[in-house]
Amino acid sequence: MYIRHKLENGVRIVAEEIKYVNSVSIGIWVKVGSRNENNHNNGMSHFIEHMLFKGTKNRTAKEIAGSIDKIGGQLNAFTAKECTCFYAKVLDSHFDIALDILTDMFFNSSFSESEMEKEKGVVLEEIGMYEDSPEDLVHDIFTQSVWKGNSLGMPILGTEKTLKAIRRQDIIDYMGANYTPENIVVSVVGNFNKEHVLKEIEKAFSNYKTSKKNEVVTAKPTFTPSYNHKEKNTEQAHLCIGFNGLELGNEYTYSLLVLNNIFGGAMSSRLFQKIREDKGLAYSVFSYPSSYTDCGILSIYAGMKPNQLDYVIELIIEEIKDIKENGISENELYDSKEQIKGSYILGLESTSGRMNSIGKSELLLNKIYSPKEIIELIDKVTMDDINNVIDLVFNTDEMSAAVIGPKRSTILG
Repeated sequence: MYIRHKLENGVRIVAEEIKYVNSVSIGIWVKVGSRNENNHNNGMSHFIEHMLFKGTKNRTAKEIAGSIDKIGGQLNAFTAKECTCFYAKVLDSHFDIALDILTDMFFNSSFSESEMEKEKGVVLEEIGMYEDSPEDLVHDIFTQSVWKGNSLGMPILGTEKTLKAIRRQDIIDYMGANYTPENIVVSVVGNFNKEHVLKEIEKAFSNYKTSKKNEVVTAKPTFTPSYNHKEKNTEQAHLCIGFNGLELGNEYTYSLLVLNNIFGGAMSSRLFQKIREDKGLAYSVFSYPSSYTDCGILSIYAGMKPNQLDYVIELIIEEIKDIKENGISENELYDSKEQIKGSYILGLESTSGRMNSIGKSELLLNKIYSPKEIIELIDKVTMDDINNVIDLVFNTDEMSAAVIGPKRSTILG
């Protein structure tokens, strides 16, 4: 049974009691990410995420880390394209400590200029590490190409130029515009006392307000077919092929998940079996859907020897044509649905996984689906639904690609 409560200032609380566990996971979700940025402040959301760990009016950075370490808990955060989350997982008896640490970071971070300069160096190292990981970087190059000119295509980490330009007042102004009460969801899952949890969160957040209203309007990106090749002397060629996908909450969301599982989302998938198992051409090959509030994308990745690049592209296109012409079998449909349900149910055994699920759902969809509802949505996927999604997504005339490696593809252009 989910608890949903909204404070007078607009902050939302979502919670789920699980009495048979000994832990509690807490997340503070903010509806802001790299999509809220522009060419001048790209990387701001991610940099703020880092800075909240660098000291407050009450604790140094070391004391923040030590406070959670000494109770055996976990404290972390992440930035995505449309949200940022600060979270902790602790023993249920330490809920108050975890909430105090998270809210101290959230409300009282000092943003010391000396700490900012040090942390810029850390993030620059992170950017450098990412540049040295072509298997990750190719996905960013791909989204930058297909969503060119739209903030959704910009990298979450930002660039060296935009990062170095960030000033303390820029952080304060950005948070004032985006870290507004109506953009905040506090998510709690685990063994806790409902009355106590609601009371403590309300005490921490009820007086929170900002001087500015969030006036950022994000434009819906247009999927632009393109081919982008980044020449790099790598041992492997890294390929990303993609199609226009589905937005969050689309009626065919679960149909796409079932289809993707069959096509390239699992070890038993067609792509994995054909390219890795049958042909031995790639160690890593997979596909995955990404969904955002008003758009989505389906991406296919493969890493192979540079001289096998065009052959692998041919095989991927063959599999796409086959699934468009012949569809899938009833056995594939049944097996995929069972596999997705199994993975989903296993994921529910983690309080942090459930905290992520209900927090993100409330933040971006203003709705929480129960496990029973999600299982029903997966079970309801029909062969007609799959065929509709195949027609919607696998449009080879609108296919885009990005490659990192020493050679260009002669097939892609």
